[in-house]
Amino acid sequence: MLATFLDTSDSWITERTGIKQRQIMSEGESLEALAVEAAKSAIENAGVTANEINYIICSNTAKEMLAPTLSSIIVGGIGTQCPCMDVNAACAGFIFALDLADSLLSSGKAENILIVCAEEPTRMVDWNDRSTCVLFGDGAGAVVVSKGGEECTIKTNTVSKPEVLYYRGALQPTPFQGEEECTALRMNGQEVFKYAVSSSLHDIQSLLRSRNIDKENVKYYLLHQANVRIIDAIHHYMKVDECKFPRNIAKYGNTSSASIPILLDELNRAGGLESGDWLVMSAFGAGFTSGALLIKWDK
Repeated sequence: MLATFLDTSDSWITERTGIKQRQIMSEGESLEALAVEAAKSAIENAGVTANEINYIICSNTAKEMLAPTLSSIIVGGIGTQCPCMDVNAACAGFIFALDLADSLLSSGKAENILIVCAEEPTRMVDWNDRSTCVLFGDGAGAVVVSKGGEECTIKTNTVSKPEVLYYRGALQPTPFQGEEECTALRMNGQEVFKYAVSSSLHDIQSLLRSRNIDKENVKYYLLHQANVRIIDAIHHYMKVDECKFPRNIAKYGNTSSASIPILLDELNRAGGLESGDWLVMSAFGAGFTSGALLIKWDK
């Protein structure tokens, strides 16, 4: 379908990105509905009720409705009332949301926190630009987190490089400022690749050293599904078995902050996770943001 209006082919895309297909919302579908569906699925899987959720954090990069927050729509969609907020750390948003949730759990301000990552990056790209539009897919993933027996270790960071990857939306004109033009997503692919690989490796290795855990003792390294070449490069430098790097980028493309929770959900529902497994999650995004998490699975 893409080759009918782009100078591209299935083999060209697959060779450079590892993506075979992606899911794109069409007429009659909405990001809000997708987010609520993911939230309800996570709540059911966690074995709690909506009224037992004390806080909702939603990771979202771009949406049609700038106000109210997407999280406040999710509150109504699952039929409860609780504090909520949106965070935007681009594709690293899931890790940043987990960091916030960890603080809320540690302080005792919440017992069950719903994290929803809902993204439609396909609305941010120029569909005449084959270097960006073929990369992305829409999606949502959610988790419920509660205080467990094992502490998690989280590392987040931001290096200010907005010019490497950005999207500019248009605001309403005022009597004091003229109308602005929307700029589709712009990306310097080589710079993104270098930063993605270096930041992920640094974050992962720092976490393992901080907890004195051997890299071989990690069951899975769940990486942001942005490009198979990035995943392969990190795997190459880590020098551990390839089976420790599960991937689903071929099916979904880059779903921004939703990519790791979608991958985590698939592993969980397939029975691939056991209590006591060490997991590492690592993501990077526009900004540049980066984040990594080391946690012992306890479900």
